[in-house]
Amino acid sequence: MSFLDLLYFIVPATIAYAAPLILTAIGGVFSERSGVVNIGLEGLMVMGAFIGILFTLLYSDVFGGWTPWLALIVAMFVSAIFSILHAVASITFRADQIVSGVAINMLGIAIALFSVKLIFGKGQTDLIQRKIPRIDIPYLQDIPIVGPMFFKSVYGSSILAISIAILAWFVIYKTPFGLRLRSVGEHPMAADTMGINVTRMRYVAVIISGGLAGIGGAIYAITTTNDFGHATINGQGFMALAAMIFGKWHPIGAMAAALFFGFAQALAIGAPKIPYIQDIPTVYLHILPYVLTILALAGFIGRANAPKAIGQPYIKGER
Repeated sequence: MSFLDLLYFIVPATIAYAAPLILTAIGGVFSERSGVVNIGLEGLMVMGAFIGILFTLLYSDVFGGWTPWLALIVAMFVSAIFSILHAVASITFRADQIVSGVAINMLGIAIALFSVKLIFGKGQTDLIQRKIPRIDIPYLQDIPIVGPMFFKSVYGSSILAISIAILAWFVIYKTPFGLRLRSVGEHPMAADTMGINVTRMRYVAVIISGGLAGIGGAIYAITTTNDFGHATINGQGFMALAAMIFGKWHPIGAMAAALFFGFAQALAIGAPKIPYIQDIPTVYLHILPYVLTILALAGFIGRANAPKAIGQPYIKGER
């Protein structure tokens, strides 16, 4: 395998594995920019993965090729609704946001696995037949070297993830909504005195976070595992959380960090085809993404500047 062939293999795979992480990490950016810690991304991804697979299995004969895309929409709505539990606990009842996030993670996997056992009578679902298609982008795929690398046989979900990352950057930094979102995460009392409803903004941010995490979970299940079981998500939500922190709570930074973690996963999966790396024991390559996640957090979290009011419940009239 030549170096160019290696790039033609590893780059599309990196973007494909990064797509769920990008969406989920950006969901985390919305929530934490508003001042609400959301470590429940794993549970929200689990819920999205379960709903995405279930919808695809049940309605593939009804909607045909549109089924995976509709599954993403349904997963988004279900996970968004599920995230309201975290919003109610953290914002309305001012519970510890870390504890609430842990509860979401535990509850998400519990509900999903119980439902799988109830519906399918076993520990995992059947395999899906309808998947998110790979597409060739006209004209761009014909660009020498770059075309086959980025624009040929690319998952539609990868294009969606990158588009949402750019859109999120625009919304957060170039719109009045984004300004209000950042203000309630930096100085909620000042935002309140300017007439911004802090509680409502934080609710909206957490719900957006849940919706994007749901899409991320559904994409991962539909493009990678093709079914749902107890190990389907397997830490992807925590990788997305690390990508969000590594990216300094910025949509583009989170996307870049997610691509880094996606590269580690693509490297682990494609190792048998890559010279020199193929001689490394498989187990080491499979733990590489998780090791990189820990190293990134351990070496970077102290230097990252989080929103000043993150994790602090807001009580109107109190400093």
